[in-house]
Amino acid sequence: MIIDWSHFTPWSALAGGGLIGLAAALLLTGLGRIAGISGIFAGLLQPFAAENRWRWAFFLGLLFSPWLLRTLRPGQPAFPDADITAPGQWLLLLVAGVLVGYGTRMANGCTSGHGVCGLARLSPRSLVAVLVFMGSAMLTVALLRHLPGGVS
Repeated sequence: MIIDWSHFTPWSALAGGGLIGLAAALLLTGLGRIAGISGIFAGLLQPFAAENRWRWAFFLGLLFSPWLLRTLRPGQPAFPDADITAPGQWLLLLVAGVLVGYGTRMANGCTSGHGVCGLARLSPRSLVAVLVFMGSAMLTVALLRHLPGGVS
């Protein structure tokens, strides 16, 4: 395995993680709500819910953050590894998004929701979920990278 050190960006990753933690902490201390994206989005599907204002603000902030990044750092692509201009790519992204959304509702949260918010609250369900997510990811990488015919 070769590591591409020219694209290793620990500072931007640290800053992004800090901003995610800060947003989760502010939402919890300010409104007493958990920053679980699947739960926030599911609440938006109930059109007349009393808490839709903050949910829309949070959700729109997620949607417009790539545009904000591109505006503040014009030379940086918002999605550096994604070719979203390829034919059929939008349909693939839509189907993937629906499947991920369905899976997160089945698991009562997504990987980041359980990992950031659930573990911080010492939730046993989140600990089990994170262990399953991480174990599945490690097994997938092991199978794809280390078996004959796997990806390199």
